Order: sequence, then structure tokens, then C-alpha cells
Amino acid sequence: MGNKLKIQIWSDIMCPFCYIGKRRIEEALSQFEHKEAVAIEWKSFELDASFIPSADDNLIEHLAEKYQKDTDWAQTMVDNMAQNAKGVGLDFHFEKAVLANSHNAHRLLHLAKKNDLANELEELLFKSYLTDGKDLNSLTTLSELGIAVGLEADAVAQVLHSNTYSEDVKQDIQEANAIGVRGVPFFVFDNKYAISGAQPTTAFLQTLEKVWQEGQFDTKVTLLNTSTDNSCDINGCD
Repeated sequence: MGNKLKIQIWSDIMCPFCYIGKRRIEEALSQFEHKEAVAIEWKSFELDASFIPSADDNLIEHLAEKYQKDTDWAQTMVDNMAQNAKGVGLDFHFEKAVLANSHNAHRLLHLAKKNDLANELEELLFKSYLTDGKDLNSLTTLSELGIAVGLEADAVAQVLHSNTYSEDVKQDIQEANAIGVRGVPFFVFDNKYAISGAQPTTAFLQTLEKVWQEGQFDTKVTLLNTSTDNSCDINGCD
């Protein structure tokens, strides 16, 4: 096999299941014999591109209003999500969460991708939002995170204070729509097989082994699971 086994991952840093899915694909790769021959490409997906953040935002109230439920229901949902995260070694603190529009973060991720630092920035963005409660609406915060993973300060500033990479974000979303992505995380293995949601590690490992053994790559994507569980879409997280 002359080329790398490529995994494309559509995600949004506002999506808790995307962080859980990142951990599960990483665990699968740690068990995969040919992990050095795997290349991951992060792709943008915006769960709520029209969201306008406000200083008065409250996650629990936001979820209750969105799902037309009460705040007890919303609190139970985030508590369950936090418990789910502990199963893969993540510590979510939704009580600190600052609701954000993720567009600028996605633009910064495209700069990171150009510099082979996308995985590092993706990790730091997830942690910043879901664990540390940082405000990802803030260009100052995004700049600090970009520099922390090794991006040059001038390049970060140029991106954040312009519309650079907005078209790239849009292109990723158009690609997602074209192959039927309705929720994230969404994983595509060498344009042949796809897995929707933060499925168990075994599902990722089996798919890696299947693609590797077949050794012939196709451009048609076949979804290996039909469940929308453990993913987030524009209507929320299941």
C-alpha cells in the first residue's frame, strides 16, 4: 500500500461527543498495528453557524429552551454527558462552559492544518471549551491557543482579524452535506467507509483493519452504522 490510510473527521469544538470520539479513535489507533501509516485530517462542521453569543448565556437554560424542556432535564443531560466523558478519561465542566460561535475557531484550525498542527489545536480547543471554560468567542483567547500549539503570532493575528479561511470552512461543510453528514463526529476512512458518532473503540479498530486488509480504496462512502446516537447535530446531542 503506497499511500497512507486517511481518516477525515468532521467535528465542531462545541460538540462534546466530538471530543469523546477523538479519544476513541485515538484508542483504536493505539491498538492498530499500522498506526504509523494513518493520517488524520480534521474537517469543519458548524452545529449552529447563526449563533450569536451573549454575556447572559447559560448552557442549562439554553438547552432547556432549545429542547423545550425544563432545566432539571437539561441538567440531567449534561451530567450524563460528563459521566460518559469520564469513561474515556475526559473531565467535562459544563458549569464553566461559555457558549460560542465556533466559526473563528474553525478558521484558526485551517491555519493549523496548513502547518501540520491541526490535531494539537483541535485537542486544545476541545479542552478549553469543555474542561477549562474558556471563552472561544474571544480573539485574544483563540490567539493564545494558536500560539500555544506553535503557530506564529503574526500568522494567527492575520487570520483572526480577517475572513481568511472562511471559504475553506464553507467548503468542508459543503463536502459534509454532499456525503450525507447530518451530525458529528463523522469519520470517513479513505473515502470508502464512514462511521457516524462517537462509537465504541472496537468499531473504529475493526474499520481500520477492514480498510487496511482490503487495500483498495473507493470514492463511494458506505455508512457502517445507521444510528445517530452519540453525536451532535444542529438540533442538539443524542
